Amino acid sequence: MAGHSKWNNIKRRKGATDEKRGKLFTKIGREISVAVKQGGADPETNSKLRDAIANAKANNMPNDTIARSIQKAAGGGDGANYEKIVYEGYGPSGVAVIVETLTDNRNRTAGDMRHYFDKFGGNLGQVGCVSFMFTREEDEYVPIAMVKLSKEEDVKNMEKLLDHLEDNDDVQDIYHNWDFDEEEE
Repeated sequence: MAGHSKWNNIKRRKGATDEKRGKLFTKIGREISVAVKQGGADPETNSKLRDAIANAKANNMPNDTIARSIQKAAGGGDGANYEKIVYEGYGPSGVAVIVETLTDNRNRTAGDMRHYFDKFGGNLGQVGCVSFMFTREEDEYVPIAMVKLSKEEDVKNMEKLLDHLEDNDDVQDIYHNWDFDEEEE
């Protein structure tokens, strides 16, 4: 019987891993789609596409899935036009959060972002409300100063906020200035 519960645990974990992988592939597929629509389907002449393909391969995305994403975007097969929208806001106790999204429905994404920030003790702000707290290096937002969270409730809410943002298919990247200890993980 003990072996049975171990199998269920492994199965559940593998299912969660497969689901996360699917979400990651969805995000990378959008990245490829946007790159193709901006600069064409040839990675030789489109550096954004070349980077997106490298990212896909680094995350073990199958070559045929990569090729399908490129063909779909080049042929306009998916009909979706993704736009990049950056959201800024504050998490619990004033942690600065920047969320980069690619979306084909700005109303849905804005609603989701507002909901997550509100639900977990933060608030979505105007563009520019927190970006001044970061320096920009290539495609990296680097926080100028870090914020520590002392209340356990704030730590839990910040973790939940980040989890929900990561699970959202529209979200590509999340940057924050939360200084968390590895032991808290």
